[in-house]
Amino acid sequence: MEHLILTPYQLTVALKNRRKTLHLTQAQAGAKVGLLPKTISALENDPERCTLDSFLKLLSALDFELTLKPIPTKEDVSKELDW
Repeated sequence: MEHLILTPYQLTVALKNRRKTLHLTQAQAGAKVGLLPKTISALENDPERCTLDSFLKLLSALDFELTLKPIPTKEDVSKELDW
């Protein structure tokens, strides 16, 4: 499932939901990648305070990957609609 993340709050919800879907405690998720439970808690509750390194480790623990893509422009959308 893909998640469009536009705000830190949306990120926290996606991370916490994924961890719970995988039936992992914060300690278990952290142990998979060498993070402390308090770091997992911080990532899930206040991602603005966390390092990119910790964030990427948590993504790995949750079997997520980070993908960056340009925001479609009006021209891109109209090209898709052309027959």
